[in-house]
Amino acid sequence: MSSRSTLWRLAGVAFLLINLLGGVYAGITEDWTHAAVHIGLLIGAYVAWPFASRAAREDQPNALPADDRIEYLQQSVEAVALEVERLRQAQRFNERLRADQVENSDRGR
Repeated sequence: MSSRSTLWRLAGVAFLLINLLGGVYAGITEDWTHAAVHIGLLIGAYVAWPFASRAAREDQPNALPADDRIEYLQQSVEAVALEVERLRQAQRFNERLRADQVENSDRGR
């Protein structure tokens, strides 16, 4: 489990305990509005929890392991480098042709 998920679990437990104990305290002191707020927060968190966990699962890409991704990236970079080298060769060839044409046209005059 990553440290980020551990922190979120701790925050969730703290939220639960604070609202449970706050609701109990508000009930003991007969402050019913205060107790209703704590109960509402607990119910809201209970209803929102499945949506949050589903969204977190959907946000995770179906990614390859890190080694496979790095290898794929290396292959992509090598393919781009090969294409760039081909373009350079074509450009040098075109420049040589132009130079030859200019040289031949100068001789013809």
